[in-house]
Amino acid sequence: MAPRIAVLGCGYWGGNHIRTLKSLGALQAVSDAKAENAQRFAAEFGVPDIPVDELFTHPGIDGIVLALPPQFHARYAMEAMKNGKDVLVEKPIALEMADAETEVKMALENKRVFMVGHILRFHPAFEKLLDMVKSGELGDVRYIHSHRVGLGKFHTENDALWDLAPHDLSMILAIAGEEPSVIRGEGTAILGHLSDFAHLHMEFPNGIRGHLFASRLNAYRERRLSVVGSQAMAVFDDGEPWDRKLALYRHQVWREGEGWAFKSVEPDYVPVEEGMPLTRELEHFLHCIETRQTPRTDGKEAISVLRILTEGTVRHPK
Repeated sequence: MAPRIAVLGCGYWGGNHIRTLKSLGALQAVSDAKAENAQRFAAEFGVPDIPVDELFTHPGIDGIVLALPPQFHARYAMEAMKNGKDVLVEKPIALEMADAETEVKMALENKRVFMVGHILRFHPAFEKLLDMVKSGELGDVRYIHSHRVGLGKFHTENDALWDLAPHDLSMILAIAGEEPSVIRGEGTAILGHLSDFAHLHMEFPNGIRGHLFASRLNAYRERRLSVVGSQAMAVFDDGEPWDRKLALYRHQVWREGEGWAFKSVEPDYVPVEEGMPLTRELEHFLHCIETRQTPRTDGKEAISVLRILTEGTVRHPK
């Protein structure tokens, strides 16, 4: 029997969790501060709608997915774990480092599965890219850069960095294998006091350099992660069809006299097994509940991402 999961938060992304958990046979209930939202999903998917103040102590629930505005994540995650529930919380797990550290401590003390929704860690193309990095196919990784830009999602609490960058930071940390020792952030607010454009520049103790660009006020949509190694370069482009999502470039660069010479080649497209990242993420959450293993995207990683966001945030006057 699959673990019994409730989804708290019946908005757009919560709806995706609800549909996916139903397909996996694990959806037990839904909940939302607006009763009519929960009632609508409950009727559609044939599960109970449980009031928020009754959800955390409900005996028929093993785990809770929190798909809420981020200012509520820490409070409800801690309430769930205090009452013996395993938790998958969407990013970021908190808005303050102290709250995030308390969440992780509470998970350990209560022996709860605590997982953050860094969904792109479960994308088949990224999983393949990470395998290539670890196997040494790219040589020594020297530089990682990501672009996540588009139009829209103008949150009142989160700027472009906090809303868009966690996914890429999670991938960059997995590739680098450690936290950056130097973080420099630049942000520009166009529409209000929250940054609509954000750059992060990172330096890692192992010599890797990283760069991230996020924008919610861009004319075109781009979702691209590039890794530059000493032997080859790889690009994960989620805007491409499946047979072109992961490209391997075996460009050559060498010393020639006092300058540099290079030879560029066409990319080799790496075969990638198709699969929905959200489905794979939730399957992993269910597996962790059943086996009590530590999630791939655990509290330690969530804190690392939050620390980078905090140090890289540029404050604009209101």
